[in-house]
Amino acid sequence: FNSYKYCVEQLFESGPVILIDLPSMGANQQIRNVDTGESAGILELQDLSKMLGQWLDIVGIDKVSVMGMSLGSVVASSFAHQRPELIDRMVLMGVMQKTRKSWRMLLEESLHLMREDRMEEFGQAVILYLVNHAKLDKTRMSPTAKRLFFRQMAEFTATERERYEINCNRLLRLSNVPVAQCKTLVAAGQYDSFTLPHENADFALQCNNMEFALIANADHVPQLQRRKETMTLFTTFLKGESIDNLDGIIPMNREQMKNIERRGEERIPVLKPDTKLSHRHSDTEVAVKIVDITFFGVYLKLDHLDQLDFVSQHPRDLALHLADEEGEFKIECLTFEATEQGLRILFKHGSFDVADRLSRFIERQKQI
Repeated sequence: FNSYKYCVEQLFESGPVILIDLPSMGANQQIRNVDTGESAGILELQDLSKMLGQWLDIVGIDKVSVMGMSLGSVVASSFAHQRPELIDRMVLMGVMQKTRKSWRMLLEESLHLMREDRMEEFGQAVILYLVNHAKLDKTRMSPTAKRLFFRQMAEFTATERERYEINCNRLLRLSNVPVAQCKTLVAAGQYDSFTLPHENADFALQCNNMEFALIANADHVPQLQRRKETMTLFTTFLKGESIDNLDGIIPMNREQMKNIERRGEERIPVLKPDTKLSHRHSDTEVAVKIVDITFFGVYLKLDHLDQLDFVSQHPRDLALHLADEEGEFKIECLTFEATEQGLRILFKHGSFDVADRLSRFIERQKQI
């Protein structure tokens, strides 16, 4: 996913640019040490950030500003924490200090799909996690960009699959992202549903010398949806200029950051709440009532509490049945929490068609 190379031109305003793909990351296909044969999977993200510092020592660069997006933000922040003397400024986008359970479950599910060789579903699922499908009317991500992104994922080579697994497992093992002391800009898409705006803000609030901004009408991939605005924000910060009056940018002070809405989507009650969960490998069904629903998940009540153990034992094998004027359809689920009080469920979202249908279903419920 080579989005950086299209961003370089604007960044030149702030100085020379070095693009670095560390082993098993970005466009770097190296996943084995050529001398020892060891897998890059033994390198944690902090090890990669140390490599970055060692490389700068070797080439004799004594001061840099560093920029990292998403996975790269962990490497960038770790590098700035390890080698503060090398850092002038830092830009992070799509960062969180600690991973949440629902986020880890989605990553684990993508690994399950890949290992089961369900690559069409895998490609669609990864995009539906990264791109906020519920806000496409706001982000206006082009169908062509979405399709190319999907094909790239669905057609992973064996090496790319191994790289994806290595990087997912690095993130799943991650317990804390260190905070640096340098001048830091943390940015997030206004509608980021993968690393939520409040998670980015919570990270930024730990930084002593920081600025924070939302990129309007973008999600986890602003560099695809709002490239000009995103790169103008980064360049302006790197040049030491004010980010307060930039088009398409929503700067926030500490008080505003503390009050960012933590719930991404309105939870909607449905007209006909009685429905069921079915199991993908058996005939067992679980009668439930929908308390509320969003594009990303649902809260259910069990009709029969004696089925609670069954639900708990099959967290990724159940599907929720819904009905609209087109007929019945179902969405595969990840059970996030199962108690006598209710079931909190994430939708797997391995199909663009089902995602579109769910969006229409929710819009109709809002109008009732």
